[in-house]
Amino acid sequence: MKVGVVGAGGWGTALAKLLAENGHQVKIWAYERETKEEINRLHTNEQFLSGVVLPPTLTASNDPAEVASEAEVLTFVVPSQWLRHTVKLFKDYLSPEVVVVNAGKGIEIQTLKTLSQVIKDELPGLHHEIVTLSGPNHSEEVGRRQPSATVVAAPDLKVAEFVQDVFISPYLRVYTNLDRLGVEIGGALKNIFSMAAGICEGLNYGDNTKAALVTRALAEMRRLGVMMGAEALTFSGLSGLGDLFVTAASRHSRNAWAGRELGKGRSLEEILASTPMVVEGVPTTKAAYTLSQKFQVELPIIEKMYQVLFENYPARQGVEDLMIRERRSEIEAIF
Repeated sequence: MKVGVVGAGGWGTALAKLLAENGHQVKIWAYERETKEEINRLHTNEQFLSGVVLPPTLTASNDPAEVASEAEVLTFVVPSQWLRHTVKLFKDYLSPEVVVVNAGKGIEIQTLKTLSQVIKDELPGLHHEIVTLSGPNHSEEVGRRQPSATVVAAPDLKVAEFVQDVFISPYLRVYTNLDRLGVEIGGALKNIFSMAAGICEGLNYGDNTKAALVTRALAEMRRLGVMMGAEALTFSGLSGLGDLFVTAASRHSRNAWAGRELGKGRSLEEILASTPMVVEGVPTTKAAYTLSQKFQVELPIIEKMYQVLFENYPARQGVEDLMIRERRSEIEAIF
């Protein structure tokens, strides 16, 4: 099958490698010319997926037409705030029969739309539902063929199962889910809570603190998701609890790294300027905070993260504020 992957960051490269190893004809679109040349000449992508050798059958291009024009499946793996612009580069080269997969995570700040909704805005003529791929998948580990699991979600089970067959491999187990909205909300919000977990580490708090944070973060994720129309059970799955756990606990997570640096006292501006990677938790915090106001739902961790990131609120004081909130029951009604 002819498959295009849009985005040659770590996750895009890891997915392209997996797809090529599955026997598909894969072209990956790279924004940087030097990345394209490295993939084609050396079969590596050291800046974004260091230490991983890529299949020689995987080819890269800077030309949207070359990647998209014959693709039967096209997967977007693009930073959330750049997705709409990127989709516009490809829209004139796509067949209406192409199956489009979103493997990015985030919420568009200006519209508060999930990434599949952004793609649908720009590609209204597609004959198939857009499929979202999300889960606890660090590119460093998938790129090294370590056993992992993910979920593909779409309201049309047949197209989700088609994508499941394209991606499933001996080292990536792929499940299906009909709740695309819930899968996308979980994948987006976990980046915020991963930053919060990193802050706890930067402040030298222990495992108790992080466990409490992750548990209450899951409650907030579910609370907002249900208000937006998602299924509560989705947030107990791979794209909710699974992704939240892996990004809060792992040293691979760039969002947790940014949180640790914040906890140590570095400014957000300094942290973002020091890495070529996109820290998705930052724009997603802004979008989620706006969503909490729109839906009038209480999200205390997200509110404190917004204050820490955008209002120069002291991180340690934010933790203390959360600890002295009004007492309440742990178990909430699902509304």
